[in-house]
Amino acid sequence: RIKKKNIRSFNGKPIILWSIETAIKSKCFEKVIVSTDNEEIGNISASNGAEVPFKRPSNLSDDHSTTTSTVIHAINYLEENIGMPDAICCLYPTAVFTSAEDIQNGLNKLKNIQEDRFVFAGCKYNSPIQRAFKINEFGYTKMIDPDYFNTRSQDLEDTFHDVGQFYWGRTKAWLSSKNIFEGSQIQFLKSTLVNDIDTEEDWKQAEYVHKYIKEDE
Repeated sequence: RIKKKNIRSFNGKPIILWSIETAIKSKCFEKVIVSTDNEEIGNISASNGAEVPFKRPSNLSDDHSTTTSTVIHAINYLEENIGMPDAICCLYPTAVFTSAEDIQNGLNKLKNIQEDRFVFAGCKYNSPIQRAFKINEFGYTKMIDPDYFNTRSQDLEDTFHDVGQFYWGRTKAWLSSKNIFEGSQIQFLKSTLVNDIDTEEDWKQAEYVHKYIKEDE
C-alpha cells in the first residue's frame, strides 16, 4: 500500500532503522536479526547494526505470510547454524513509537509468566466495541450486538487490542504456533503512540507525532 514502506525515509532515515536502533538500545538481545527477502532492505539493515544471516524464502514473503511462520523460520535457521535462542522478540519494521523501555518491560513481564505465553504491545479501545456498528450492502447501519443499545458506556467492560509493534515469546511458545493473543499479557502503550501506517495520510500523521515526541525528548 506504501511503496518500499520498510525502507522509506521517515523523519530522516529509513523507517526500519528506528526499530533496529531501538532494539539495540534496549540491550535485551544477543542478536538483532532482520528477516527479509529484499536485498536493499538487507543491505541497509546490515550497514546499521543488524544481522541479515539468511534470505527469507519467497513462500514466507507474500501478503499472506504470518508473523509466526516468519519467526519459526528464523528459529530453525538459528538452531541449525548458531544455537537455539531462549526467547525472541518480533519487532515490526514500522514500530517507530516503540521505545527501548517498552521492550525491556515486555521482557521483564515474559520472565514472570508461563513458558507458553506471550507478551505483546497493546492498548485499550478508546470507544466501547460492544456498541460498534457494521454497514450493510445498502449503506445502513447495524449494531453488532443490539442488546447493548441502552447500556451506559461506563458500565461496559474495557476491551483491548494489539497495536502491531512487538511480540515477546520464549522459543517454545513460538514453535507451538499458539494463538499469541490467547492467555498472554499486554505491555501497554499510550493510545497516542498507536498508529497503523497503511496510507499516505497515516504516514504523514505518524511523522508529525514522532517528530514532536523526539523534539520533546
